[in-house]
Amino acid sequence: MRSKTKIVVLHMKELLYTGLFLLLGILFVILLIIMFRPEKEASRDSASALYTPGIYTTSMILNGCSVDLEVAVDESNVTSIRFVNLEDTVTTMYPLMQPALDDIASQIYQNQNLSAVKYSDDNRYTATVLLEAISAALEKASLDQISNSSN
Repeated sequence: MRSKTKIVVLHMKELLYTGLFLLLGILFVILLIIMFRPEKEASRDSASALYTPGIYTTSMILNGCSVDLEVAVDESNVTSIRFVNLEDTVTTMYPLMQPALDDIASQIYQNQNLSAVKYSDDNRYTATVLLEAISAALEKASLDQISNSSN
């Protein structure tokens, strides 16, 4: 049996293009893997999350008048604390409520901690009532409280 010798001619230009496209294909696959792999940071973020984002309200009764305190939170920070539906009679009877809330809120925004809030002896009772209301609203927003209620 005689076999005929086969000669294969490879052009350098074709080899170069094939190698280049193969390299680009490998880089594309690596890029897709990097982009669509599950993030480990997402689990760290959920571990550092303290609250369910939203707006939570707490009602206080002062001399028969209802005062609503609204606390807005994102995943790990208190973003806003304010009175809502505040009647004129309450602002007239308790003129230090709003300044005390502004002082407490600024400290909470800065420290993100209720235990670090400092207040003067002049408005000790007002500050205590406001801190209890803020604490109640933050308990509603707490992830621990939500996970315990779902069990």
